[in-house]
This record gives sequence, C-alpha cells and structure tokens, in this order.
Amino acid sequence: MLEKTGEVNPEKVIEEFEAMTKDAGRVQKETLTKILEENGDAEYLLKHGLGGRTDPESFKSCVPLVTHKDLEPYIQRIADGDTSQVLTGKPITSISLSSGTAQGKPKFVPFNDELMDSTMQIYRTSFAYRNRDFPLGNGKALQIVYSSKQFLTKGGLAAGTATTNVFRHPRFKKEMKAIMSQCCSPDEVIFGPDFHQSLYCHLLCGLIYGEEVQFVASTFAHSIVHAFETFVQYWEELCADIREGALSSRITDPSIRSAMSKILHPDPVKADLIYNKCLNLSNWYGLIPALFPNAKYISGIMTGSMLPYLKKLRHYAGELPIMSADYGSSEGWIGANVNPKLPPELATFAVLPDIGYFEFIPLNESIEDKEQDDVSDFLRIEPKPVGLTEVKVGEEYEIIVTNFAGLYRYRLGDVVKVMGFHNSTPELQFVCRRNLLLTVNIDKNTEKDLQLSVEAAQRLLANEKLELVDFTSHADLASEPGHYVIFWEINGEASEEVLNECCNCLDRSFVDAGYVSARKVKAIGPLELRVVRRGTFQKILDHYVSLGAAVSQFKTPRCVGATNNQVLQILCSNVDRKYFSTAFA
Repeated sequence: MLEKTGEVNPEKVIEEFEAMTKDAGRVQKETLTKILEENGDAEYLLKHGLGGRTDPESFKSCVPLVTHKDLEPYIQRIADGDTSQVLTGKPITSISLSSGTAQGKPKFVPFNDELMDSTMQIYRTSFAYRNRDFPLGNGKALQIVYSSKQFLTKGGLAAGTATTNVFRHPRFKKEMKAIMSQCCSPDEVIFGPDFHQSLYCHLLCGLIYGEEVQFVASTFAHSIVHAFETFVQYWEELCADIREGALSSRITDPSIRSAMSKILHPDPVKADLIYNKCLNLSNWYGLIPALFPNAKYISGIMTGSMLPYLKKLRHYAGELPIMSADYGSSEGWIGANVNPKLPPELATFAVLPDIGYFEFIPLNESIEDKEQDDVSDFLRIEPKPVGLTEVKVGEEYEIIVTNFAGLYRYRLGDVVKVMGFHNSTPELQFVCRRNLLLTVNIDKNTEKDLQLSVEAAQRLLANEKLELVDFTSHADLASEPGHYVIFWEINGEASEEVLNECCNCLDRSFVDAGYVSARKVKAIGPLELRVVRRGTFQKILDHYVSLGAAVSQFKTPRCVGATNNQVLQILCSNVDRKYFSTAFA
C-alpha cells in the first residue's frame, strides 16, 4: 500500500496480508473468477469449452494441464503480431524471456501490467516483514542489477528478460523508492551495454556511498559472489578512482562515463580508509560489512541452483545476515519470504493467494510404485492436483500456475515442500526442478541429487583448503555404455590422489536405485570428473550475455544437454585433467 507520502506503510501491508491469508481458499476462488471473467473470450479458453464458466470445477474439467511447449504456438502468434484475444482479453504488452540456461535458448513468456502489479505486491509484502526484523534508515541500496537489451518481436512487442521488463517499467523507480530500495547506481550503469563496465561502476558507486548503503542485493546469489570476486581483483584500481576523482580508462561507454562524472570526485581520505580496510582483512573474510558498515543484510535468491554459492557468500558477508529473496520465475510470482530471519537453506515462501490460481500435484509415490520404479512410467497414473489450502505439511508437490497473463494450468516444473501454513496459505520450500537432469539408462537424478553428490565430494577438497568455483554435468550418451560427466572448476591445484577420491565419491553419492544397479551391472559406465581451467565458467557467463541474457538473471546450467552444444564446446575445450571412477570396479 502506497501512502500519500509515496512511502509504503509496512504495518498496513502486513495487516492486509494477514487478513487475506486467513481466508486463502475464498481468495483463491475469487482470483480464479477474476482471471476467467477478464479472459473468458480468449481463443484458448473458448477452444477448451469453458463457455464463460468461472468455477474451479468447470475450469479443471475443461482446461488441461500444459507445459510451455503446449502454449508456444499461441505465444508465438502474439509475438508475431496477432492482436486478437489469443490467450487474454486485453492485449499482451511485452514478452519476457526466460534465462535460457537450462535448454540453451530462452522461452517466450507473456508479460503485462497485471504481472507488474504482482511483482510490486511481492516486493512490498516481503519488504514489510523484512523491515519489521531489520528496519532500514534513510539511505541507499547497493543493487547489483543489470538490464539486458530489449528487442522488438516480429509483431513489434518489446522482448527482454523478466527482470528487464520490470526495471524498464515506468513504475519501478517510484516503487523502489517507496520501499527504501533506491539503487546507488545511476540508470546508465544499470542499463549499460557492457556488464563488465556496469559491474565495475556498481562497485564504485557502492564505495562512493559506502556509509549510506543499507543493504546489498541482486537477483541471484551468484551475481553477488561474482561482484565481490571482481572487487577482490580490482580493489586497488577502484581506490585509485576515488582518490583521484577520475574514472578508470577501462570504462569506455560515454553514457556511463558521463553519469559517473556527476558523482565521482577526488576523495583521498575515503580512498585511504577503504584501502586500509582491505589490507587488514584476512583472506577477504567480512569484506561486505567492512565496506558497508551500516548495511543490515544481504538479499537475493539463494535457493535451488544458488545454494552452492552460499559458502563463498558467507565468507564475504562475515556476520552480516543473508536472506533469500522471494519465490517466482519468468512466468510470474508465487510467494514472499515473510520469515526473513530463517537461513537461506531453510527459507520458506508464503503463497500470495490473490496473484494467481495455484494447484499442486502430489509427488509422493506409493511403496508399490517405488518397487516397480523400473517399470515404464506410463503404468503409473499421475495424482490429481489439489488446491492451495488442501496441501499437506511435509509433502512434496509440483506447482501448477494460472495467472493474469495467459498461462492456464501451467506446469512450472518446480518441486516444493510444504513446511507449514501462514494462517491458511502454505509456506513452501523450494526443492528442485522436477525435470530429470541426468539419465542414461533407468537412472533418474535431479538437480538436488547432483548437488548432494557434489557437496559430498567437495568436502574432500575442503580438507586440502581448496574451493570449488563452479560445476555442471553432462550425460555422455556417445560413449558405450553412456556415463555421467561432472565438470569442476577449482580455485587451486589439487593432487591426483584427492581428485581421484573426489571422482569416486561423486559416483558413490548418486544413490538413486536405478543408477546404482545400472553401475553394478555396467549398464552405465564409470563416472568421469573433468577439471576445467580457471575462468571457464566466466566464459560460459560471457557466452550467455553475448546472446542477450541479463547477468542478474544468469544461472549456471547444472546439466548441459547435447542440444546446448556451444556451452558443451566451451567446457570440453577447457578441460585440464580427467579422472574415471573406480567406485564400482
């Protein structure tokens, strides 16, 4: 809620959220009715015979569960200029692009003002609860965010990443000011054409306004870690810029140079203070609070594929609290973090029952199913989805989303666990993406399985005082038999003995019954660990940026498929050492 002063009243936002979540079932029905009333004449809904009905029972019986592939032809028509009511009653105003790191190419997703409304509602809600526990004063935010370039589709719609569509929306800056989240970097830095130059200037702006920085944030944990790894590389140069009041020659973009010249002035005292702070740090531990002594917390998406970056982020954060930002995707938002004191590993997200209509497919299989796991999947009937208030604590589900931008019963592909209820709306914990990452034979391993395997092997590196910079995987089906390939980038030189142990540990740590049995009978070959040269994952990031991806939306692909051949080529051409497991020899 925006007051006349233009500021959000956190108490009123909390009051409204509490009232709404006390009757989440009713709010869900009203939300579905509103979505179907606004879009009832859309071709897609008419095709499925809804006939103007707005009740949940008719909706579920007429409209099928779909994936992006099912809706792709409709979305493409909109992007190509079809202005009829294809998916929605009102025209779609722009297109969002998914990060594209999973499939190697981004997906087109409809974006409209209603999605912008829900974005701001999520931001206000989480801010209100966060501000109750970590109240902010007057100041600025070091927001390490980047806007990718927008382009026009064949039909003339602006297309860009979901974050770009939000950043470029006319309401964005006003809303950020209202929740005390004014970025200390000028727009020219956020919208700069080269993310390396933008990042350097983000860091410089943070140093210039160091005492005023109230919190540090980015879309993903990876971006924050990457930013401070860059700081460690260029800190002396940044100090020199402040000392002399002259911007480094590495910044060549005229618009960025012009904008920075307005805030960069000679300040040798500040430069010396920063310089001495950096010299006195032990291996850069506590770097962020040292640079920004008044910062209250660090915020970003920390769940799922971001969990591996937490160790490094905690090193830079020292004692400063780290909290996971809200839960959503390129397709839209789902829940707000209303328990900001929980560590990221335990973060939960309370579903906002008025921003979409949500269903949940139960994922717990019966004992009989598990015993027959090697029988074809088609023999099992998928359970019927349940409603928002019908989920059970402790159970895992796949989320189904219906929103105001033309997605109806859309399978998001995310697996969540219900950790409890906030009044009558569930608090969800993100588990993983449902789609299989690694499979060669009858084996089924998800992103979470891969992460647990890597974590187990990573402990062997830690004993050698080495760190894993990043990792990904590939199911090599070209070899006979097929086998798993794990790519590691390490921050130093590990011994042959340790890396062989790591390779065996990775292999043993995949505990899926299909994998273990197939390895024992040699239907799946020995796992292969390939150690890549330093900077390889930076090359992958640069590759995605060159394709138009926003750095703040970048996620390292945890599994690189055969269709993603350019990334696979980057990895394979930078392999330094190879090891094959002897765990099942």
